[in-house]
Amino acid sequence: MESTKENGLKIYPLVMAGGHGTRLWPLSREKFPKQFQNLIGQGSLLQNTLKRFDNSSFVHNIPILLCNKEHRFLVAEQLQHLNQKAAIILEPQPRNTAPAIALGALHLLQIDPEAIMLIMPADHWIANTPIFMQAVMVAGESAQQGNIVTFGIKPSTPETGYGYIEFEPQTQKNAALSAHQLSRFVEKPNLEQAEAYIASGRYLWNSGIFCLRADTYIEALQKYQPDILAAVNEAYSKATRDEDFIRVDEDSFKSSPNISIDYAIMEKLSDKTSQAKVIPVDFGWSDIGSWSTIWQVEDKDSSNNVLYGDVVVQNTQDCYVRAEHRLVSVIGMNECVVVETNDAVLVVHKDQVQSVKEVVDKLKKSTRSEYSDHSLVRRPWGSYASIDNSERYQVKRITVKPGASLSLQMHYHRAEHWVVVKGTAQITCGEKVFLLNENQSTYIPFGTAHRLKNPGKIPLELIEVQSGSYLGEDDIIRYEDQYGRTAEVQAIK
Repeated sequence: MESTKENGLKIYPLVMAGGHGTRLWPLSREKFPKQFQNLIGQGSLLQNTLKRFDNSSFVHNIPILLCNKEHRFLVAEQLQHLNQKAAIILEPQPRNTAPAIALGALHLLQIDPEAIMLIMPADHWIANTPIFMQAVMVAGESAQQGNIVTFGIKPSTPETGYGYIEFEPQTQKNAALSAHQLSRFVEKPNLEQAEAYIASGRYLWNSGIFCLRADTYIEALQKYQPDILAAVNEAYSKATRDEDFIRVDEDSFKSSPNISIDYAIMEKLSDKTSQAKVIPVDFGWSDIGSWSTIWQVEDKDSSNNVLYGDVVVQNTQDCYVRAEHRLVSVIGMNECVVVETNDAVLVVHKDQVQSVKEVVDKLKKSTRSEYSDHSLVRRPWGSYASIDNSERYQVKRITVKPGASLSLQMHYHRAEHWVVVKGTAQITCGEKVFLLNENQSTYIPFGTAHRLKNPGKIPLELIEVQSGSYLGEDDIIRYEDQYGRTAEVQAIK
């Protein structure tokens, strides 16, 4: 791939789009996590991450994305909305950042032996893109010399929710946007420790953003983490391509140690003569790790509230209130978070937002679907939403994208009635293939192979009424599927 580089740098974005964002429940859920949500401004966090590289003279605009295999269609759809091409590498299961970055490095070395990786989480917020890009250029120049560079955020408060980086400050004369020696990484401190860190002037917030050559990373793994390199090498060597996706070998990849780049590499390098460097910088960064961090970065009203959606407040200050589906009224509350979705409501004091994860863990242990799914469930062909259900029936609203098709499938225990309310449907039912228009309906008997397709130019919307003795989503046999899901019985349609 060719790149235009005035300064000779060839920097490739490596975007880490895994993770579940449980602290932003109930909006962020396992099947539709925060990086794909429109939380701040226009576009999702992932889309805003990719847009930072537009019109750069030194960052190559063909990114590498690493994501959970269950999120692959979400990633592809969001890229399509940006008209953005990318290599999408699917992680068979989470193994933390060190193995994931190794996959990206091995892939990049096939493209460009001199590639410099800019490793970025997909779920961060950066307010000042020009300053960020200046810092990237400084980091790239240091990385070209064989250093591993991270970005340390100048702390504005004694934050206890972030890890810290200790570094060697340079003289004021050389301090502006330069790479300093990194001394050590520090885990999330208590308040007293955080206050001492800030007072010393020797500590920065750990942003989790890195810049280094792909071959430098592979050499570091060979020296410090050969088990990771061996497992990931084997996984990548057995990779296959599926549409826009690169699928690595699951058995090989899961044999890798589960460890972050901080522990695997950076702590090994943190000494006076090492390659570990940090750039102290302030580009309006937030990791969007909780509802209170969103409140911090958003514009506020005269009462210091952030209000989203159909919200009415009275005698309320310093709150974040988000209504997704209905009117939410808040009276006489201070420093609280209220988030409403169509199947869950969260009310929490801002100093307790880190505990939202514990609620999600409880939901998961009790096998409640609210921890993982919204009532609106997205699929590569469109979406469906549950409207009503009881012991022997279920009603759904189904939306199919123009040109998209559900799999050819069959159910053992349920029959289905379809009523078209918008657009045109092409129906396959047994040996018959026919069209339905608005206000027309059909019946799908149980045990009959069937398929739903939208042959038109506008979204197809229909109401589906299921009836039968068992309505579980795992009652599905796929015969054909254009999205390669014939073996994925856990995914509906």
